[in-house]
Amino acid sequence: MQQEEVEKYRKAQEIASEVIRYAKSIIKPGMKLLEIAEKIESKIQELGGKPAFPTNLCINEIAAHFTPSHDDETKASGLLKIDLGVHVDGCIIDTAFPLDLEDNEENKKLIEASEEALSAALKIAKPGIEIWKIGQKIQEIITKKGFSPIRNLSGHELGKYKVHAGITIPNYNNNNKTKLKKGVYAIEPFSTNGQGIIYEGKPSGIYRLKEKKPVRDKMSRKILNFIETEYKTLPFCSRWLIEKFGTRILFSLKQLEQQEILHQYPQLIEKGHGKVSQSEKTIFINDKTETSTKIANWFF
Repeated sequence: MQQEEVEKYRKAQEIASEVIRYAKSIIKPGMKLLEIAEKIESKIQELGGKPAFPTNLCINEIAAHFTPSHDDETKASGLLKIDLGVHVDGCIIDTAFPLDLEDNEENKKLIEASEEALSAALKIAKPGIEIWKIGQKIQEIITKKGFSPIRNLSGHELGKYKVHAGITIPNYNNNNKTKLKKGVYAIEPFSTNGQGIIYEGKPSGIYRLKEKKPVRDKMSRKILNFIETEYKTLPFCSRWLIEKFGTRILFSLKQLEQQEILHQYPQLIEKGHGKVSQSEKTIFINDKTETSTKIANWFF
């Protein structure tokens, strides 16, 4: 990794840290999720970064891929997960934290489980470690707390303009002996009092460019060109496009999805409808050995 890229990751990390502090200071029970998302995304841009993906605001059994629509009236409640990403020229920091918005003991214990699992995983995430060991540590801590890790959600390697790239990091012992190598990774334990499996729910309004193809419709072609220029391979949402082009773009998005030019992510729901807590940080592994430099690992 060139020094210029390293500095961009550092900048994205500084922005993400500041945005997390800001988000924790403003989020209150009953606040509209739309207002929370817009404030977080505006703060990222105010600080000199760009959202790496739409802010995910997932309540209770929704584990991932919920972002408010342009006219959403949903209010913050229950066990809320705030998953946000910051990028500087494609260098991405991916981070998430949970909040208990109903002063509930079960929520607090679930949060404690995911936070402790993340902390323990970060401590052992060294160059050369086999990834099953990270998953085992996460599983061990969450199950000792009386909960289940979500087995079909995982951490992941991050690439330039790619939120999911290369290696995945399990939340349980999957016996995968792949070793962590130099790179940037998001580690994200999910704890639940449900079954520990997610299924695909409703469409989320979150998209990514899947494949560039010829488009006949003039408006759809304009939207596609904007997506390719502005977001490249990063996820985006209908809410962002409506803000720029108006609600007329919804027809274009539907067309582009039907032509398999865009992929729309589904909401991810815990199978037993148990509550879910998510904790996530990004780690930069810089060296092949554990002790060669002071920045062998950065924890974001």
